Amino acid sequence: MKFEVTSMSSKGQIVIPIDIRVELNLVEGEVLGISSQDGLIVLKKIENEMSRDEIGTLKEIKEAWQEIGNGKSKKLSSEGFLKEISAW
Repeated sequence: MKFEVTSMSSKGQIVIPIDIRVELNLVEGEVLGISSQDGLIVLKKIENEMSRDEIGTLKEIKEAWQEIGNGKSKKLSSEGFLKEISAW
């Protein structure tokens, strides 16, 4: 799992760091799905045909947003978040 920091341009454009682009084989024109809630943004590479795993991942993200909305989540410090996400 990689964690990088980037910034947004005045046009709302962000740069995906090179290490992540290489890891995910992202090229110009790639289609990405985006979801956001409560200050968290999630990007997902979308293939021409979505696999069952990709559909499952999107369902899990939707369920996670619902749990957050229902107050079933906990707040973590930055260090706690990075430790938790590294365990994935």
